[in-house]
Amino acid sequence: MVSENYNIEAPSYLSKESEVLIYAREDSQCIDCFQAVLPVHYRYHRPHSNDGETFIVLNNPDLLMYCDQEFPILKCWAQSEVAAPCALKNKDICKWNNMKYKSVYRNVTLQVPVGLTIHTPLVCSVTLLITILCATLILAAVFKYGHFSL
Repeated sequence: MVSENYNIEAPSYLSKESEVLIYAREDSQCIDCFQAVLPVHYRYHRPHSNDGETFIVLNNPDLLMYCDQEFPILKCWAQSEVAAPCALKNKDICKWNNMKYKSVYRNVTLQVPVGLTIHTPLVCSVTLLITILCATLILAAVFKYGHFSL
């Protein structure tokens, strides 16, 4: 769940950091385990002059746990209280405890390919030519097969 209006198609240089809430589900193969899936969408980056890749660092997530009367055995100690929706389809706000954990990885670094600035004239020229060609073909088809009435 993204907490705000979020334009997923905006390029990286026009977007800001966003907070994403991911609710874990119980793992059917392990009693005390939970699973969560984080979909990743790469953004467009500005072209580079000499290197065709950039690196993105995903910081380790905060682990929030909500304890209520259903879990009397769990001892949830309040490291810090965070207000967040109680569930994915529920807009009620609950107080979650920020839990400390030991991460297997420090931070995940993603390698993303980017364009090269030396290719800009070629890409723009080919794009313009193809656009003109396709627009001409569409206009020709409209005039040949179109039915016009005033």
